[in-house]
Order: sequence, then C-alpha cells, then structure tokens
Amino acid sequence: MSTLPPALRRALLDLPQKEKDQLLTRLVAQDAVLAEQLAYRLLEGPDALETRRAALRQQVDDPVRGYHQTPNDLLAILRQLQARLAYHARITHDAFGEVELGLRLLANVFRHQPALVARLHGPTQPLLQHLVRRTQEALKQAEKLHPDYHLELADAANAVLAGLFAAGAAPLAREAGLPAHVAWG
Repeated sequence: MSTLPPALRRALLDLPQKEKDQLLTRLVAQDAVLAEQLAYRLLEGPDALETRRAALRQQVDDPVRGYHQTPNDLLAILRQLQARLAYHARITHDAFGEVELGLRLLANVFRHQPALVARLHGPTQPLLQHLVRRTQEALKQAEKLHPDYHLELADAANAVLAGLFAAGAAPLAREAGLPAHVAWG
C-alpha cells in the first residue's frame, strides 16, 4: 500500500467535512472486504463473532459427511470451506477461530470419511497431501497464538494428528515432520 505524499495528505485533511465524508464512502464502497470489515466492526454487536463462528461451525460439519464419489470431490469441498475460514479471519481478525474451525474440519474428514483416507494410492494422494499440508499450517498458526489457547486446541490437534497417522497419510505426515501428538497445556 502506497503512502500519500505529505502535501496531498494535508490538502485532504483540509477539505470540508462533507467532502471528506463523500470521498470516504466512495472509497469504502470500492473495496468489498473493507466494507465488510467495517460493517463487522461498526454495525454488528459484541455477539457477532460467536454468531459467525457458529454459522461456520455448521458449514464445517455438514458437507464433509455423506457420500463423495471421488477423493477429489471431497478435496474441492475442503478447499471451499478453508477459503471461507480464511475469509472469516480476514474480516474479523479471529485467528483463534480460524485455527479451531480448521482443526474441526480436518478432524471431521477423518471421522466421517475413513474409507476415502484409508489408503495412499493414486486417486487419494492429492487429498492426503492436502490434509497433511493443512495440518502443518494449522499447527503453525496455533503456535503463534497465545499459550492459553493451546490448552483449548490440544484435544482437537491431537485428534487430527491421530487421524492422520491412522490413515493412509501416515507416510506423508512422517515425511513432513509432523509430530504424532502435541503436548500443549
């Protein structure tokens, strides 16, 4: 993001309030992410974060269940859901929620789709590689959080790691250097 030259900055600040307001609303309207961030911060109440998390929790739980014709079908759903989680974090700055929901999504895959993740072979390899990468990323994100959050995330992280090492992804997880369990707390 470029900075304004000092002369232009002074000139903008010297504009009448009405003109500044018009410019601000036009600029905010051009950036959908900024508009949603501002709506979240300025319009939604203090319970908005938990409400948004609950809606995402339901989205994370539902599509992973059921029958998926191929591992790639499940992989496409996972990518869509993970994009929603990243967007949520971008809007709300909810790093904990992104990690918590990401681990929940991964755990759901191992819980509800054991047949799709049981073996490492041609058709399942992209899915299993994705699960390993996402687990690594979730653990890195969790490490960046305050240590108090680690206690809340430890069970979910260990469930994902247990699922990963019990599935066909175990060789990929070992190759990636993932631990068999985390000792947070």
